[in-house]
Amino acid sequence: MPRARAGQRDDAAAATRTKSSVRAAVNGKSANKTQNADLLALLEKCARARVVVVGDLVADEYVLGETERVSREAPVLVVRYERSELRAGCAANAVMNLCALGAQVRPVGLVGDDPIGARLRAMLAEAGADVRGILVAAGESTASKTRILAGGKNTRRQQIVRLDRDGPRPPEGALRDALVRALRTAARGADALLVSDYGLGVPSSLHAELSTLGRSLPLCADARYSLRTYGGAALLKPNEVELEQAVGRQIGDDLRALESAARALLRDVDAGVLLVTRGRSGMAVVRPDLPTVLLPAHGAHEAVDVTGAGDTVMATMTLALACKADPVEAARLANVAGALVVKKPGTATVSAAELAAELAVAEVARGGTLAAISGKKRA
Repeated sequence: MPRARAGQRDDAAAATRTKSSVRAAVNGKSANKTQNADLLALLEKCARARVVVVGDLVADEYVLGETERVSREAPVLVVRYERSELRAGCAANAVMNLCALGAQVRPVGLVGDDPIGARLRAMLAEAGADVRGILVAAGESTASKTRILAGGKNTRRQQIVRLDRDGPRPPEGALRDALVRALRTAARGADALLVSDYGLGVPSSLHAELSTLGRSLPLCADARYSLRTYGGAALLKPNEVELEQAVGRQIGDDLRALESAARALLRDVDAGVLLVTRGRSGMAVVRPDLPTVLLPAHGAHEAVDVTGAGDTVMATMTLALACKADPVEAARLANVAGALVVKKPGTATVSAAELAAELAVAEVARGGTLAAISGKKRA
């Protein structure tokens, strides 16, 4: 019998650890064992899934300090530096969330040849991602968002300014060819392909290759500006504003208008599922020839910070679809993950153990069809 390679042994060990953490989280709670049994079973399957993430890798840097006085040089605050943190943003945040959920993750993208890019790549590797598909763009800076947070003594630090660096230009020539090869290598044996397109150029440069790969494995796209370029995708995840921009019409609070816009986009791009995230109003799952399902926001907690919550939802939804989950079941799990991550400051992740612990104590809504919910409101 052939011996398993080191990488296969590592993947198997990681899957076992994730399953153990899920079971430990459930057993550590006094809960009805049948509660959310379907979602708990799905969560255990996630440890076996292999997901490729293609997108714009961004470093989120937080610089914290104490405000001292107004500068004599200009009418601005003088901030005394205290500490700084580096977190993964955009596609990199999706990678971190997938790793936290126990997936085998293969990111493909670009960083600059600068210290912050090296730190971001090392952070993803430490989280468990296979970073061989992350290439370095010579002479370029890594895309980053530097947030300055400040406050008085013994007060909460609040963001006062943000400095953005756009990162590497869209790849051309040899660098693009190398990215295509990295994508093809990463896609071998994958269960799903997550595209995180924030408009910085990496996904658009690989569009032809992504379209080809999307014929053989589920392509799940989260695109801020270019939803319509991902025709034939298994999943598109716009928020309400992005949906309005894609169809060129206002939705407001009208659920019928939301459904009409979503179905128009589904028809135009021939997508399998549209997951429309609606903030504190929850989510809508729209599929061709099936009733629209509305999911209320999970839990009653106020959001601390919604930064990066869409990446968490997208990562969880994609991972569930990679395990062949029903789209509504996948959205219910993603809904819980989104509710948990907004309770954390900054870009953050939700682990499989955290999800399991929540599923063990809080019943997750199964949602209802738009027709049924509209009928109740009229009654």
